[in-house]
Amino acid sequence: MNASTTHSVSLSDLRFGYDKRLPTVLHGLSLDIPPGTITAILGPNGAGKTTLLHIILGLLSPQAGKILIDGKPQTSYSRRQMSRLIGLVPQSEYIPFEFSVLEFVLLGRAPYLGPFEMPGEADRHIALEALQSIGLEHLQDRPAPALSGGERQLAMVARALAQKPRILLLDEPTSHLDLSNRDRILNALRALANDGVTIIFTTHDPNLVATTADYVVLMRQGALLSAGPIATTLTAKHLSATYGLPVEVVNLHGRPFIIS
Repeated sequence: MNASTTHSVSLSDLRFGYDKRLPTVLHGLSLDIPPGTITAILGPNGAGKTTLLHIILGLLSPQAGKILIDGKPQTSYSRRQMSRLIGLVPQSEYIPFEFSVLEFVLLGRAPYLGPFEMPGEADRHIALEALQSIGLEHLQDRPAPALSGGERQLAMVARALAQKPRILLLDEPTSHLDLSNRDRILNALRALANDGVTIIFTTHDPNLVATTADYVVLMRQGALLSAGPIATTLTAKHLSATYGLPVEVVNLHGRPFIIS
């Protein structure tokens, strides 16, 4: 991995709430995401994981705190620059038009096109490569709204890959997938990380983290409980605090395996 191609994310004392009349969703959160790694944000429902992704992407603005991307304030980037730098795979997405799967994936090339410019042959090649990398090329002509839930999840990942981001955010990326398709996505993420892309994904599944991530961030009720490498952070003590119940961690093939 070439260190010069990696991109970092640094958060300092973030505070965010959707409504001043309600408790804050994130409060006093400070975190440095290691560049060029696969980082998992792990925690129960309501921990603030999705909100944190949307703040990193710039879809939400914190009430306080600083966000640095590659050492520069997030606000110093234009929307076009951010779209080229950071990609997002949401949990789900409504597809309002009868795009084919290939046309849907080509939407990932939008940050590189001018107003009213249509994707060219090079863009089409990149989109087809993205589909091939996750095994969806045989469905390229199928209407995207007709895809199953798992196929739609794969198509959203392919669109993000076509975007060629240097930081990729994924919100519960394997939630709708069977074991085979889950492995396709995880293999694609590992290949991206090996190429210097910084991967950040949310999940509530600690065993997915144990088998996939290099680094883990543990969250509960909008607060950061612990962050660090898998070996030192994915422990029974830390996980019990994260989920509020006794958790046992055993070693399986050199990786932790979590039993609750």
